[in-house]
Amino acid sequence: MHSFVRGIGQDIDAVTAAIALTHHNGRTESVNTRTKLLKRQMYGRAGVTLLRHRILLG
Repeated sequence: MHSFVRGIGQDIDAVTAAIALTHHNGRTESVNTRTKLLKRQMYGRAGVTLLRHRILLG
């Protein structure tokens, strides 16, 4: 418990911003996750051209 509280104290600016601000990066994280999933699915099967095509069409 003490290490958790100490960590929050060290990142107090980030914690305050997370509570006070209304915007978030959920959409960006979603796109990153989807891109990584496609990359893993296509590993060793196709080149960069097909990966780019699947990302842009998705």
